[in-house]
Amino acid sequence: MAGLWQQLGSLRQGRALALLHYFICLLYPPSGALSWDTNTGKPPVEGYEVVKGNFSRIFLRVGYHKIAEIPEGARNITIQETIKSRNYLALRTQTGVSIINGNWVIDRPGLYTAVGTQLIYQRPNEIRSRTGESITAPGPIAEDLHIYLIYQQPGPSIHYEYSVPLQNTLPTHKPVTPTDIPPLVTKVTPSHTGEKVHQDASTNNGNKERPHPNQVPSDPSVAPEVCTTYTWTKSGGSECSTTCGIGRRRILWECVEKDSRVTVPADLCDLNLQPTHQEEECNTRPCPAYWDVGEWSECSRRCGPGNQQRQVICRQVTHVHSNGTETSVTVPPKMCGLSDMPVTKSTCQLKICSQWEIRSEWSPCSVPCGVGQRSREVVCVSNQGDVEEDEECNMNLRPDTLQNCDMGACARSWFTSLWSQQCSADCGQGNRTRAIVCLVDHVTDLPLGSCEGERPPEVTSCDSGPCQDRLEWYTGPWSQCSAECGNGTQTRSVACIFNNDGVKEVVDQLKCSSLPQPVTTQHCSLKPCGVQWYITDWSACSRSCNTGYRVREVRCLTDNIVPSNDCDPKLTPESREECNKQPCVAEINPSCSDQYHNCVVVVQARLCVYPYYRSVCCASCSRSQKSYPKSLEKNYIHR
Repeated sequence: MAGLWQQLGSLRQGRALALLHYFICLLYPPSGALSWDTNTGKPPVEGYEVVKGNFSRIFLRVGYHKIAEIPEGARNITIQETIKSRNYLALRTQTGVSIINGNWVIDRPGLYTAVGTQLIYQRPNEIRSRTGESITAPGPIAEDLHIYLIYQQPGPSIHYEYSVPLQNTLPTHKPVTPTDIPPLVTKVTPSHTGEKVHQDASTNNGNKERPHPNQVPSDPSVAPEVCTTYTWTKSGGSECSTTCGIGRRRILWECVEKDSRVTVPADLCDLNLQPTHQEEECNTRPCPAYWDVGEWSECSRRCGPGNQQRQVICRQVTHVHSNGTETSVTVPPKMCGLSDMPVTKSTCQLKICSQWEIRSEWSPCSVPCGVGQRSREVVCVSNQGDVEEDEECNMNLRPDTLQNCDMGACARSWFTSLWSQQCSADCGQGNRTRAIVCLVDHVTDLPLGSCEGERPPEVTSCDSGPCQDRLEWYTGPWSQCSAECGNGTQTRSVACIFNNDGVKEVVDQLKCSSLPQPVTTQHCSLKPCGVQWYITDWSACSRSCNTGYRVREVRCLTDNIVPSNDCDPKLTPESREECNKQPCVAEINPSCSDQYHNCVVVVQARLCVYPYYRSVCCASCSRSQKSYPKSLEKNYIHR
């Protein structure tokens, strides 16, 4: 306790000397600088204290996370992963030099020599081992060590511990300046060597700070002889907001003596000249790619074994923003390691499928003979035995519920209707009729003749009494159809008969005019003709002598008189032919001559039957009449 009070008194004395030094420099400009004595001697108390700490977080960003700093001079260093995981430990010096698992490269377990000691890196790879990674070193270490965790799996758990000398004096390897800045961590020397454990769960939990390197010597007996000036200088920065990608960190400034660059109290520097730049980018190295796994899709089947899929994309974080959000991009899958790619397909089963169950035997056949049907009850039953909708079962596997059944041949019988009540003749002999059908089991109609036995008669004679003084129309049979195909006509003859008690006599048809006369002509059609050629009459000859020509129209038409191209071209009728091949003869009557040059048109139009045209085209009309005297009598053309 006395030593602690002595140290605090020394700090107050050093503070006063520094302020006195500052005011002397205001009066007398500095002309030089003297270095301070760094030989502080050995620690007055022998022994070490143990520093312990634990680090545990549930979720972190993928990448490097700083756990703790081990000060220079530490011994018996142990860093142990208490729970085996896919995370990795990493070490680097205070100056940023990587020792184990740095720069996104995972080193092999083994012995590493650095910072003045040998570090043993172990990573058990046994499948059943529950022990995680560990790093041990006997020490002492020549410079500060920084412990990092490469986070990949939630729930990391790290324990670390090391021993440091009891710090009641300053280390001899650091320069000492006259300042009264208290140490960052004030430690009270215990009565005996023991352990001091920190259980903070933050990122720097259990971090044991070393005394400030500018701590005042216990007996500052040398005063400054020259004036010095002070300036602001960058002393480092806070921890980067991210261990990869592009992050941000806060810049730390400190006041130093301009020549020796020794840290002094901040109030010795001009506060108005303190730099305002407080942040800068850091950790520009790329983040490791990671697998971004999507949600599973719905199962491909409602019941029974099915499949489901999910999307797996390889991504890489490029920026970590101050608000905690990240910017990532899609990168090739090989950057994530194809061997570690999560599965994209998986089997699934929502429930056990329902099954078809036959609840009854086949029913009796629906007919006593012949072919009928029978049925049975089929239901869809769940694995719990409950009846469900048919759609819950596989419809393709549903057992038949209806089935044909053959009960053998049925007896076939002739069935007849009653005779018609009225005779076909009003008098004399006539006929009565009835319908006949062959039935099987009173249901099925079969063609006539399929029944056994002789077919019953359909017509029977009847007598309506004698016919006396009666006029009747009698008709003959219909003639053949006038067309072999298509529409035609057929006719029959009728006669007026006088019937007197069986004696029949043909009389004038006018006597039967009071009776409805039967139809003597009707249309008939034996079969469709299909397509066929249709023609018109020939036109008039172009010349009356010395060979002319005449034409007619030829068309291919269907039964509906629609043009078609399906007629046989080989049977096409001629549409033009020669005519009036006889030589022309001289006119007998010189006064009979043509008065117009186009009298041939008059002949073609058959206008010579009119006196006017015969007079003005006398020669042409005379020649035409001699050649075809009967053709002038026709003045029409059938189209």
